[in-house]
Amino acid sequence: MIGSKIFRAWLLAATASASLAGGMAVAIQPAEAKTLKWGANREIASLDPYSFGETFTLAVLNHVYEGLVRYTGDLQIEPALAESWETTSPTVWRFKLRQGVKFHNGNPFTADDVLASLERVTHETSPLKGNLPAFKSARKIDDHTVEIEVNGPYPLLLNDLTNIYILDKEWMVANNATLPTDSGKGIKGFATDNANGTGPFSVESRRADARTVFVVNPSWWDKPKHNITRIEFSPITSAATRVAALLSGEIDFTNVAPLQDLPRLAASPDVKVLQTNELRTVIFAFNLRDQMFESDVKDKNPLQDKKVREALYRAIDIDSVQRRAMRGLSRNTGAIIAPAIPGFVPALDERLPFDLDGAKKLLAEAGYPNGFSFQMNCQSDGLVNEEEFCQAVAAMWARAGVRPNLSLGPRSQQTPKRVKGEFDVISFGWANEPMIDAYSILVQVLRTRSGSGGVFNWGNWGRPDIDALIDAAGVELDRSKRLPMMTQALKIAKDEHLFIPLHQQPMAWAMRSSVADTVQASDNKPRLWLTQMK
Repeated sequence: MIGSKIFRAWLLAATASASLAGGMAVAIQPAEAKTLKWGANREIASLDPYSFGETFTLAVLNHVYEGLVRYTGDLQIEPALAESWETTSPTVWRFKLRQGVKFHNGNPFTADDVLASLERVTHETSPLKGNLPAFKSARKIDDHTVEIEVNGPYPLLLNDLTNIYILDKEWMVANNATLPTDSGKGIKGFATDNANGTGPFSVESRRADARTVFVVNPSWWDKPKHNITRIEFSPITSAATRVAALLSGEIDFTNVAPLQDLPRLAASPDVKVLQTNELRTVIFAFNLRDQMFESDVKDKNPLQDKKVREALYRAIDIDSVQRRAMRGLSRNTGAIIAPAIPGFVPALDERLPFDLDGAKKLLAEAGYPNGFSFQMNCQSDGLVNEEEFCQAVAAMWARAGVRPNLSLGPRSQQTPKRVKGEFDVISFGWANEPMIDAYSILVQVLRTRSGSGGVFNWGNWGRPDIDALIDAAGVELDRSKRLPMMTQALKIAKDEHLFIPLHQQPMAWAMRSSVADTVQASDNKPRLWLTQMK
């Protein structure tokens, strides 16, 4: 464990930063200035909100950028940059934009910014295009009215738009940033390290992997529900260091409190702990291409055999994983979506029982009595206790007779491999955000890649029967009809063991007593504009 003096020296060394060309707002430091020091377990992927469809990065950037609509603390949709909306036909939505809103550099917010942002986020190279799967086109009615056309009757457009943040067209054009970047593929641009939004905070400075400073936007259109004037965001990947920093007062808040340290943190009179389970479901996903990526089987892919997938499923002692790796705080699941997600039914939650002998028998029946080797790609700074549960499962699979080669590394190294299909098995988490609907994982993960569908289908998981159900659900406005379609698609994936479900991961926040009040929602997104400090 690193002591507070060492941590302070590290933090001070990280403060050197360049001024960002995107934001022109100047920090205001009134007599009652309140600085919140946020210690996260990892860095955000980019300052570009379209660079990677990852919940954590988008949650942090939501303090800078905003969408036409947003979720409240209890996950209800409310107006944001759009004041109101209506449907003028089954496929056309008209949005009245909020007037008087300014970007951080002083430029006025207009319909042109919405159109330019929608064009950018739905570009064929955009990693976030899957977040708007039904988008067809957008047009300007006047400076504060836009229409969005979808490719058929579609019930989830507002949900989708909560994560589509609006950028300043003039700023994008001036800085050659009209095309999206892609952090997963290492494609960078001006928006990677510069920001210009309309949100409650602007970016004052940034040094990637060290510290990003946000300062209050005195011209924010909304009535502030916070008293924070400055946020100092620091990625602290070491759990021990993060805990020491919180206990010593070097940081005020962490959205990832290590599970093993929760009793210690809760025992401190200066620390509060908030704990629940989040919407994110954790699974193992297979590479189902014709050949394995790294294996001693060269002529075929054993993972394409349902018996092999079932064997790997039955070889996992989920109760042991939950008790040891997850400290008893995760929720075991047989489904790939959480119970709160529309499309879930209890039958999806039933797990195959742990059966080591049965797993060995299935492997032998599939033609692999002596097992086979494969690469298992896990992240050291991704899911909660990911390294621990991956190590535990790798050991269980070894006892079943297969030979997993566990590749552990930070997200910055592992994500590009996943995107390119350079894996055999991956740990994978999906929260179904921003839709908060099973259609999210169905259209973005399970569907065969086509247009905006299957953006995260890294392992060739698509099937015609599942695709047909997904496409039908995507245009069905009758909830009583669309939910069974999604449930049936999920059941096919379950029956075929396309994935191995593990758990809904626990969500633990910890904060100093200097943080008087905050909102913890099950989407695990800090909303510091709803936070008060003493």
